[in-house]
Amino acid sequence: MTIVNAYAAHETGGLLKPFQYQLPPIGAYEVDIQVQHCGICHSDLSLLENAWGVTQYPFVPGHEIVGTVLAVGQDVVHLKEGDRVGLGWHSAYCLHCDQCLTGNHNMCYSAQATIVGRHGGFADIVRAKVPSVVKLPDSVDMRTAGPLLCGGITVFNPLIQFNILPTAKVGVIGIGGLGHIAVQILQAWGCEVTAFTSSESKIEEALKMGANKTLNSRDSEELKSAENSFDLILSTVNVELDWSTYLSLLKPKGRLHLLGVVLEPLNLSVSSLLSRQKSVSASPVGSPNAIAQMLEFCQRHNIKPITQHFPLKEVNEAMEHLRAGKARYRVVLDMN
Repeated sequence: MTIVNAYAAHETGGLLKPFQYQLPPIGAYEVDIQVQHCGICHSDLSLLENAWGVTQYPFVPGHEIVGTVLAVGQDVVHLKEGDRVGLGWHSAYCLHCDQCLTGNHNMCYSAQATIVGRHGGFADIVRAKVPSVVKLPDSVDMRTAGPLLCGGITVFNPLIQFNILPTAKVGVIGIGGLGHIAVQILQAWGCEVTAFTSSESKIEEALKMGANKTLNSRDSEELKSAENSFDLILSTVNVELDWSTYLSLLKPKGRLHLLGVVLEPLNLSVSSLLSRQKSVSASPVGSPNAIAQMLEFCQRHNIKPITQHFPLKEVNEAMEHLRAGKARYRVVLDMN
């Protein structure tokens, strides 16, 4: 039996405290990962606070996991002990539904989320089914790779799903944990990138990340000057916005794509979509194949999340840093 040393909350919004649990013998198609780094995503905070009504306690957060293979089941053939690997939002798929069989594992009807109904990566060891474990390219930095496994694939997935051309003009709403990675990826993709931000302090930073220009999301005149400009706008925020205004910024056949989990219903006029054949869509993380493509792309273009690091023993300070909106731009826990 394997003993896992983790940090868990035992009540809604509670402090994360040392917690041990025992894993059964490893399954034939499972992998144990020795966790070295684990990014903290806003979804970890949402689940800690049971904002989505699905959290089970004790709750061990962490789904941006980077480490080395500690053990493999008897039927695992392409990974071995010591391999550098990553694990993101999903830890298992059914492998027989029509979505899995067409390569869309992230749409699997019974996909198992890494931190819903099971324990995640704020721990020294985490276990997952092998299809969800992705081998890291050789030169990807393990210290900063964790956020790519959730935030990175979330912003990369729409580019391949919708065949976004390198000539596209793309806007990014929110230059935070997701948005700062989106700007870097889009710039490397070849797009003309505009960062929408209401923070004066982030304007220069967004330009350094690769944005070609910025627009003040609270300045109605600035926004009006950009009407009919964008092929795609990615919204990375989790708050309600004036969606009609952003629709007006799209070209005919343009797309407003939502990546942040906005809990309020969208207030939209059908006529604003119909007259210029515009679209509103959303997507979650990508399939294991898409994650591997994203990691290869980031390696090729030297794309790295901008991270702040905390030791695991300071996990509550790290979570509060994120809760207070102080993250610049992703927080990562270091196990050693």
